Amino acid sequence: MATFVLIHGGGGSAWDWHLLVPELTGRGHDVVVPELPIEDRSAGFTEFCRTVVDAVGDRGDLVVVGHSYGAFTAPLVADKLPVRLIVLLTPMVPTPGERPGDWWANTGYRSADGLSEEQQFYNGVPAEIIAEAASHSRSQVSAEGDEPWPLDAWPDVPTTVLLAREDRFFPADFQRRVAADRLGVVPDEVDGGHCMPLSHPRQLADRLTAYLLP
Repeated sequence: MATFVLIHGGGGSAWDWHLLVPELTGRGHDVVVPELPIEDRSAGFTEFCRTVVDAVGDRGDLVVVGHSYGAFTAPLVADKLPVRLIVLLTPMVPTPGERPGDWWANTGYRSADGLSEEQQFYNGVPAEIIAEAASHSRSQVSAEGDEPWPLDAWPDVPTTVLLAREDRFFPADFQRRVAADRLGVVPDEVDGGHCMPLSHPRQLADRLTAYLLP
């Protein structure tokens, strides 16, 4: 049995994983779903990491999954705990010393023209889930956006980038380039959009648990 540590993205919450959690527990695994202190103006990377580490407690056989902006926190946890695998899901891959606010220009990111926020984030998500999502979003006012990412190098932990082929927020070609430039890896690919845990939870659970096979 592995423990999947699921770290939500910017403005997100534990609810973002609510369809994936039963898929993983139904396969016999433990799941930890912390909520980062994004609504605390004094909270930075230290507090983000501590929140996750405290939620994990004494659990072992850890697979840390960072979704989107959660990719800034996932490696920090792997630097503190014995982690088996890092999975970066439709991620913002950081580099040492990079401020999150600078990531967009540093990677050459360009948003899609003419698409609403809903169209960018929630393509493929059932309408009833989209309708519920707004009540679970949170204001991200925390301090880490202006903090240099604190690691000097990527943790010595196997790392996989998993992109969504229909992602309209971070398109596949963009993700492939950033993964190659920053981690020297070729991403794995699955169907779905940016909010894959809400659109394809079963397929995502299949892929995550497949990483545990020898």
